[in-house]
Amino acid sequence: QVQLVESGGGSVQSGGSLRLSCAASGYISRYCLGWFRQSPGQEREGVATINLYGRTTYANSVQGRFALSQDNAENTLYLQMNSLKPEDTAMYYCAARLSPICDSRPSEYSVWGLGTQVTVSS
Repeated sequence: QVQLVESGGGSVQSGGSLRLSCAASGYISRYCLGWFRQSPGQEREGVATINLYGRTTYANSVQGRFALSQDNAENTLYLQMNSLKPEDTAMYYCAARLSPICDSRPSEYSVWGLGTQVTVSS
Protein backbone atom coordinates (compact mmCIF):
# COMPACT_ATOMS: atom_id res chain seq x y z
CA GLN A 1 0.00 0.00 0.00
CA VAL A 2 1.28 3.45 -0.94
CA GLN A 3 1.82 5.93 1.88
CA LEU A 4 2.93 9.54 1.47
CA VAL A 5 4.65 11.79 4.00
CA GLU A 6 5.32 15.48 3.32
CA SER A 7 8.07 17.57 4.84
CA GLY A 8 9.93 20.82 4.23
CA GLY A 9 7.28 23.34 5.14
CA GLY A 10 8.03 26.36 7.24
CA SER A 11 7.79 30.11 7.53
CA VAL A 12 9.50 32.43 5.06
CA GLN A 13 9.29 36.04 4.01
CA SER A 14 7.80 37.14 0.72
CA GLY A 15 10.21 36.42 -2.11
CA GLY A 16 11.84 33.51 -0.32
CA SER A 17 12.03 29.86 -1.29
CA LEU A 18 11.15 26.48 0.14
CA ARG A 19 11.49 22.93 -1.12
CA LEU A 20 8.81 20.49 -0.11
CA SER A 21 9.42 16.75 -0.13
CA CYS A 22 6.99 13.87 -0.33
CA ALA A 23 8.43 10.50 0.61
CA ALA A 24 6.56 7.45 -0.60
CA SER A 25 6.67 4.09 1.13
CA GLY A 26 5.35 2.24 -1.90
CA TYR A 27 6.14 2.21 -5.59
CA ILE A 28 4.70 5.36 -7.15
CA SER A 29 6.45 5.82 -10.47
CA ARG A 30 3.52 4.44 -12.46
CA TYR A 31 1.01 6.87 -10.95
CA CYS A 32 0.06 10.46 -11.50
CA LEU A 33 1.38 12.48 -8.58
CA GLY A 34 0.30 15.91 -7.49
CA TRP A 35 0.75 18.73 -5.03
CA PHE A 36 -2.29 20.49 -3.61
CA ARG A 37 -2.83 23.24 -1.09
CA GLN A 38 -5.59 24.46 1.16
CA SER A 39 -5.89 27.57 3.31
CA PRO A 40 -8.54 28.14 6.02
CA GLY A 41 -11.99 28.70 4.60
CA GLN A 42 -10.90 27.81 1.08
CA GLU A 43 -11.32 24.78 -1.11
CA ARG A 44 -8.36 22.54 -1.77
CA GLU A 45 -6.74 23.45 -5.06
CA GLY A 46 -4.31 21.76 -7.39
CA VAL A 47 -0.81 23.21 -7.54
CA ALA A 48 1.11 20.89 -9.84
CA THR A 49 1.04 17.38 -11.29
CA ILE A 50 3.54 15.03 -12.85
CA ASN A 51 2.86 11.89 -14.85
CA LEU A 52 4.98 8.78 -15.32
CA TYR A 53 6.76 10.36 -18.29
CA GLY A 54 7.83 13.34 -16.22
CA ARG A 55 5.43 15.74 -17.87
CA THR A 56 4.37 18.47 -15.46
CA THR A 57 1.43 20.83 -15.24
CA TYR A 58 1.03 23.88 -13.00
CA ALA A 59 -1.73 26.08 -11.76
CA ASN A 60 -1.65 29.52 -13.35
CA SER A 61 -1.04 31.08 -9.96
CA VAL A 62 2.30 29.27 -9.52
CA GLN A 63 3.48 28.95 -13.12
CA GLY A 64 7.07 30.10 -13.43
CA ARG A 65 7.63 30.09 -9.67
CA PHE A 66 7.14 26.47 -8.65
CA ALA A 67 8.81 23.38 -10.09
CA LEU A 68 7.77 19.79 -9.47
CA SER A 69 10.23 16.94 -9.80
CA GLN A 70 10.56 13.29 -8.87
CA ASP A 71 13.56 11.27 -7.74
CA ASN A 72 12.74 7.70 -8.66
CA ALA A 73 15.81 6.31 -6.91
CA GLU A 74 14.65 7.82 -3.61
CA ASN A 75 10.96 7.37 -4.41
CA THR A 76 10.40 10.99 -3.48
CA LEU A 77 8.42 13.84 -4.99
CA TYR A 78 9.60 17.44 -4.64
CA LEU A 79 8.07 20.86 -5.02
CA GLN A 80 10.56 23.70 -5.35
CA MET A 81 8.82 26.95 -4.51
CA ASN A 82 10.50 30.22 -5.42
CA SER A 83 9.40 33.85 -5.26
CA LEU A 84 6.89 32.95 -2.60
CA LYS A 85 3.98 35.29 -1.96
CA PRO A 86 1.71 35.68 1.07
CA GLU A 87 -1.13 34.18 -0.95
CA ASP A 88 0.90 30.96 -1.18
CA THR A 89 0.31 30.43 2.54
CA ALA A 90 -1.51 27.12 2.96
CA MET A 91 -1.26 23.54 4.06
CA TYR A 92 0.42 21.67 1.22
CA TYR A 93 -0.38 18.05 0.43
CA CYS A 94 1.06 15.52 -1.94
CA ALA A 95 -1.24 12.94 -3.42
CA ALA A 96 -1.33 10.03 -5.82
CA ARG A 97 -3.93 9.24 -8.42
CA LEU A 98 -3.82 5.51 -9.05
CA SER A 99 -3.65 6.02 -12.78
CA PRO A 100 -0.97 7.17 -15.23
CA ILE A 101 -3.41 9.85 -16.40
CA CYS A 102 -3.24 13.09 -14.47
CA ASP A 103 -6.07 15.28 -13.28
CA SER A 104 -6.08 18.62 -11.47
CA ARG A 105 -9.11 17.87 -9.27
CA PRO A 106 -8.40 16.79 -5.67
CA SER A 107 -11.37 14.42 -5.75
CA GLU A 108 -9.59 12.30 -8.35
CA TYR A 109 -6.72 11.42 -6.01
CA SER A 110 -6.96 8.39 -3.75
CA VAL A 111 -3.83 8.50 -1.59
CA TRP A 112 -2.90 11.56 0.47
CA GLY A 113 -0.23 12.68 2.86
CA LEU A 114 -1.13 14.55 6.03
CA GLY A 115 0.27 17.85 4.80
CA THR A 116 3.01 20.33 5.64
CA GLN A 117 2.36 23.96 6.51
CA VAL A 118 3.80 26.80 4.44
CA THR A 119 3.52 30.33 5.76
CA VAL A 120 4.71 33.34 3.77
CA SER A 121 4.84 36.70 5.51
CA SER A 122 4.68 40.03 3.74
